[in-house]
Amino acid sequence: METTEKKDLLRGGQFIVKETKCEDVFTPEDFTEEQNMMKDAVMEFNEREIVAHRDRFENRDFAYTEECMTKAGELGFLGVAVPEEYGGLGMGFVSTVLTCDYISSGTGSFSTAFGAHTGIGTMPITLYGTEEQKQKYVPRLATGEWFGAYCLTEPGAGSDANSGKTIAALSEDGKSYKINGQKMWISNAGFCKLFIVFARLEKDKNITGFIVENDPKNGITMGEEEHKLGIRASSTRQVFFNDTVVPVENMLAGRGEGFKIAMNALNIGRIKLAAACLDSQRRIITTAVKYANERKQFDTRISDFGAIKVKIAEMSASAYAGESATYRASKDIEDRIAMREAAGNTHQEAELKGVEEYAIECSILKVAVSEDVQNCADEGIQIFGGMGFSEDTPMEAAWRDARIARIYEGTNEINRMLSVGLLVKKAMKGHVDLLGPAQKVQEELMGIPSFDTPDYSELFSEEKEIIQKLKKVFLMVAGGAVQKYGQELEAHQQLLIAAADILIEIYMAESAILRTEKNAKRFGEESQATQIAMSKLYLYHAVDIVEEKGKESIISFAEGDEQRMMLMGLRRFTKYQNYPDIVDLRKEIAEKVKEEEKYCF
Repeated sequence: METTEKKDLLRGGQFIVKETKCEDVFTPEDFTEEQNMMKDAVMEFNEREIVAHRDRFENRDFAYTEECMTKAGELGFLGVAVPEEYGGLGMGFVSTVLTCDYISSGTGSFSTAFGAHTGIGTMPITLYGTEEQKQKYVPRLATGEWFGAYCLTEPGAGSDANSGKTIAALSEDGKSYKINGQKMWISNAGFCKLFIVFARLEKDKNITGFIVENDPKNGITMGEEEHKLGIRASSTRQVFFNDTVVPVENMLAGRGEGFKIAMNALNIGRIKLAAACLDSQRRIITTAVKYANERKQFDTRISDFGAIKVKIAEMSASAYAGESATYRASKDIEDRIAMREAAGNTHQEAELKGVEEYAIECSILKVAVSEDVQNCADEGIQIFGGMGFSEDTPMEAAWRDARIARIYEGTNEINRMLSVGLLVKKAMKGHVDLLGPAQKVQEELMGIPSFDTPDYSELFSEEKEIIQKLKKVFLMVAGGAVQKYGQELEAHQQLLIAAADILIEIYMAESAILRTEKNAKRFGEESQATQIAMSKLYLYHAVDIVEEKGKESIISFAEGDEQRMMLMGLRRFTKYQNYPDIVDLRKEIAEKVKEEEKYCF
């Protein structure tokens, strides 16, 4: 594992109540030499094996997906996160995320196969398996000798994962279980050798996980390949288990532990899904700007039109924020794992708890980056105009492939509610102090606002103050909602989703600003001029979203004087002293990207 610098490491979710110093965030500019070498190797593989054969994926060439997975295994990419004693490279969490990032942009088909195998197909055994299970299965998965799949979803159990009807019955001699049931939307089903299967024993409240080898002679049959909007060469089938015999030693963790396995596997899957969307955004921006520089209308390159510059700038700012937040969270997880190992935890325990600690951030990233890549692809089609709607250009495939990202690993609606719900639970456990800061915000609302003119002479001094004020908006909304509804808050989904949007925008905007501030201090402000513009542009939009969602929330639960006071506070907390000229910001960003003819940050 990569060494970690000493820093003030916040617990998951604490970003909302504490200020983070720019020196304490990790950025892509902090990649080690080893990580940059891995990045280059992965990018070369992606260009050679994936991008160059895009048509084969679009034509549902499942065999080629499997062939590329085998090659990825031979190069060690499937085992980046797997400890060396089980045939992997034993690299840190940042390197795992980096690999997922740069291997994923050629096509969503391979990205899905890769993510399903390395994440939810392999990690449950690595993190929850017995030593015997790990020795038997993980080396085969790490090298690509076998491929894995994850059988959780059923016709009646999607977002409510714990409601599955698949059953496991213990044999009379106590040596095996018989599994019966139906699973659907199973990625890699067509070529996998191993399933992670979730089933219920008797009338247990929670499901149980099993390691099941794929053997058609053992009561396992499959439906035909699904015809999907996107990710067309990702093998997706229904899987049927009919008296499938599984040895008792293949139970994963303990009885009734399946729901916990599923949730923690999804935490890892969520941040990896965010990473898998990043290079897709870079590639879409690069492809779009090259076309815009070549395409002429009215004797003018369309990249010179203001309407196109807006799109290039907004796409770039979103991609930059997504990168910044994803690698910030990745390093926090890696450092938490290292901290736990230093305290005596096994790597297995440390990684489980390290990722679980930042489940809030994982959900935030999953939502934000999956929506940004969809918007990016949509604008990419618009820049291409009619050609963007044609299969002859890569934009329509990018749009179709991006659409699934908002659905799997938990829908974005579920993840929005989950992020706020987890934060409230952390507060109740004393892991994040929401009550104290929320009370201070209430006191501030009752007090007289300061009319002093602040000194904004330093880089981002006003922007960082605005971030702190946006945090007050969240505390005001969340505090008021908890006070009003208490334990019944979960029933108010629209309110939770609005609060989640505030939380998401704060984390993403703050991450972009901290990254740029850190790099400006070490490389000079002049070198970061465009990054400064992107950070300011992203924050400007974040403020608008926070104001809109804050107003929606306050009106939904507050009345009379309380409502008026909170709305006045909202206006105060979302007001700039010096509004940025976003037209100039967009011009600056677009001109840089046009000049480089690529996403160049």
